[in-house]
Amino acid sequence: MGSSGKNIVAPSSFVAAAFAVLLVVASAAGCTEVADRQDGGKIVVAVTIPPEQEFVERVGGDHVQTLLLVPPGADPHTYELPPGVLADVAEAEIYAIVGSGIEFELAWKDRITALNRDMLVVNCSRGIDLITTGERDHPRTDPHIWLSPRNAKIMVENICQGLMEVDPENADEYRRNADVYQEELDLLDSEIAEALAESGVEKIMVYHSSWAYFARDYGLIEIAIENEGKEPSPRDLERLIAQAKKENIKVIFASPEYSTRSAEVIADEIGGTVVLVSPLAKDYLVNMRNVAAAFARSGSS
Repeated sequence: MGSSGKNIVAPSSFVAAAFAVLLVVASAAGCTEVADRQDGGKIVVAVTIPPEQEFVERVGGDHVQTLLLVPPGADPHTYELPPGVLADVAEAEIYAIVGSGIEFELAWKDRITALNRDMLVVNCSRGIDLITTGERDHPRTDPHIWLSPRNAKIMVENICQGLMEVDPENADEYRRNADVYQEELDLLDSEIAEALAESGVEKIMVYHSSWAYFARDYGLIEIAIENEGKEPSPRDLERLIAQAKKENIKVIFASPEYSTRSAEVIADEIGGTVVLVSPLAKDYLVNMRNVAAAFARSGSS
């Protein structure tokens, strides 16, 4: 994502033309949305990635309808919105952005908010200590903030504040829901910290550098195969294979959203295995427990 070094994908000319038409009708949609909600409709909240969808639904409960912009299996580096989804976005009252430099948002946020000037943009990264990557002259922020349960608590709080702002009538319910979910995230954090401490794992080798915030929280070192969004060169592969052998790394972690080819090459050379862990699964609590368990098992390989 922001640390990948991949080019930000600009909307296609076809989508741009459709966008121009949508701007003409978006204001009319915006005028009716609040009235519809007062008649029993739900607050439409647009989100970029599946984990945010869970955060919003846990806080908003029955009062919200989420609109997921980057669907499961899609790459947030390169995904381009179809015109039909743009039309739906015009009806959203809130857009909860990740806010940490994810390429999809860099390419699309301004266009999305232009569809509905009354839309509240909630920056879920507000209050999070962002990790800076890249060279000194071209710094980037690592966008994968949600892959830390401690950061997830902050994201949930930002979402809660946004919902209370647009719907003060149900503010108490949003507050209760957020508190309950944040307690579950605290428990998750404690469980992960204990499991990793007991495992003795110190380093994880991953294909795509998604886990820096997770590693920072739990005292791990992330070794990335991919370099700023680019496949490793033969020389890079040789270096990574030598490092894995030296440090007795037997598990290479890849994600189902990206190619596993380079990970498999290294695993074959070291007599190890490739384990898939998703950084984008919606079922956040279950997924993070599964990921932590996989990381912990790698320490006893």
